[in-house]
Amino acid sequence: MKKERGKIIIIIAVVLISLYLLYPTYQDYNYTKKLESLRGEDSVKFLEENEQAIRDVKFKRIKLGLDLQGGMRVVLEVNTPKLLIDLAKNKDETFNTIMNEVMIDAKTSDEPITSILLRKFNDRGIRLSRYYGSIRESNEEIISKLENEATNAVDRAIEVVRNRVDQYGVSEPTIQKQGARRIIVELPGVSKEAEVRQLLQGTALLEFKLLKDPEVVVKVTDAIDKFLAGKPIIDSLNADTTNTSDTSKAVASKDTSELTIPEGEKTELEAAKEHPFYYLARPDQRAQGEFFVSEDNREKVNRILRRPEIQKLIPSDMEFLWSAKHAFIAEGKKWYTLYVVKKEAELTGGVIVNARATIDPNYNQPIVTMEMNTEGARDWARITGANINKRIAIVLDNAVFSAPVVRSKIIGGNSQIEGLDNIDEAKLLEIVLKAGALPAPVEIIQQQVVGPSLGQDSISRGINSSLIAFILTVIFMVIYYSKGGFIADLALLFNLLFILAVLAGFHGTLTLPGIAGMILTMAIAVDANVLIFERVREEAVTGKTLRAAIDAGYSKAWTAIFDSNLTTFITGVILYNFGSGPIQGFALTLMIGIVASMFSAIVITHVIFNIMADRGMKISFG
Repeated sequence: MKKERGKIIIIIAVVLISLYLLYPTYQDYNYTKKLESLRGEDSVKFLEENEQAIRDVKFKRIKLGLDLQGGMRVVLEVNTPKLLIDLAKNKDETFNTIMNEVMIDAKTSDEPITSILLRKFNDRGIRLSRYYGSIRESNEEIISKLENEATNAVDRAIEVVRNRVDQYGVSEPTIQKQGARRIIVELPGVSKEAEVRQLLQGTALLEFKLLKDPEVVVKVTDAIDKFLAGKPIIDSLNADTTNTSDTSKAVASKDTSELTIPEGEKTELEAAKEHPFYYLARPDQRAQGEFFVSEDNREKVNRILRRPEIQKLIPSDMEFLWSAKHAFIAEGKKWYTLYVVKKEAELTGGVIVNARATIDPNYNQPIVTMEMNTEGARDWARITGANINKRIAIVLDNAVFSAPVVRSKIIGGNSQIEGLDNIDEAKLLEIVLKAGALPAPVEIIQQQVVGPSLGQDSISRGINSSLIAFILTVIFMVIYYSKGGFIADLALLFNLLFILAVLAGFHGTLTLPGIAGMILTMAIAVDANVLIFERVREEAVTGKTLRAAIDAGYSKAWTAIFDSNLTTFITGVILYNFGSGPIQGFALTLMIGIVASMFSAIVITHVIFNIMADRGMKISFG
């Protein structure tokens, strides 16, 4: 027993960690059952009281794939031929004929669009500079630029789709690029086809909106806060904003990452009761008219702002918009900025013809430069000239990406966005700006709806098949290998526990092919024990003691077990890297299962047999 103490401690630690990782899945199951049993106000109250806990366990639980949960799977294709047509500087009959041929060939070929385009031009002996780039550029230089534009078009489309899906409120979406032009979007729990088609195919809306005057913002938010607290609001709407409420001076500091409740507020409960809106949306004194809201309070603020009685307190030309990303992290939570802007946009993204992420040579800071067309440049000069020292929010699909201060009148249509954290953020903003300026058409070429009942049926079938496979394996091992087979079956339970725990720990997704991978893993685990038991039998025949025969059996079977598992693991790696969707789900659970089976079938069973042998217990291997 003492010899195995180290291994026993490791086994117990691994089991406890596995149970800890799976506990959120158990909690999520209980929360779901509880919500299903409640109705009306009771359901809303339970959701509000446990909102943060429900969100936490949903993030940590084992996620179910589309085939198990139900939802929509959509395959999008970016119309890069249309993009190439739009990029051409002139279009004559010859150009239109070539592009028609390119589009026809593209439908039946996996060859890149740009390669088809170059081939068509070469066949006619026409230089690409006739329609693209400058006269001095070679075909190779022009085609390289067009390839870059085509690739960026797909990346921009992915960014637009991701932003729209996030705004739509889909939990755990999967958005990935497939090939050169296609985007696969999986939306669990979504079934409204018309809404999804509009969501994914609609043109991204880029807008430039002025932030509302801070004094006006304070008047309105004071009125909202007093209404929620049950106080008179007439004084707030008409009062001089130099004397705002103490709570409206609460500070959310990005530099110190601290949130402070004003003096005089003894407890958070009292602060929430006295100033319900300002407790949720903390005003930022450095940029009056903005608020910081923690991630777990965003939906609460949204519910408040959507209330009809609150809508009456908000001027018709004002709206509240969220930042596209969190502003900082404090108290272990992400805090987002809530902007108050004019509802009507000063300018839309259709005027932007180019955007580029770069480094400012004067300050060595990342910036994004943007260029507008003639009409946009004229309007931009007028807007910036009339709003010096004011802020303009850059909004994509109702999410604010940046809100720079206008320092001077900008003429020529060239301007830049500063205050970015790093070059990656600058490149992301470049993609966003280009997405609004030059969106490539996106077409839905395939869509599949998996209903909740079908998903539940898949879960039932998967569980049933797993149980049948497990039961048959257990029966065979017990009958053929007696007590040794029973110990091997016990190891199978640990094997399944470890696989599910790893999936939960790494936020993996369980799919129907993944369940198939788990079933195959059971066979692999049993196969390892079969090899070991046969070697133990052979060693026992030579007259060795039970303990010596067990040790020799494990030692001599190790090489064969390792080799067979290694080759299977390599196959899993190949499938995961070159496969997609269901194939990756199968490969992932297979690889996890191989590692788990090596531990359960070799380490755990060996320790159990050694303990039994040391205590003089009788062990039979059939």
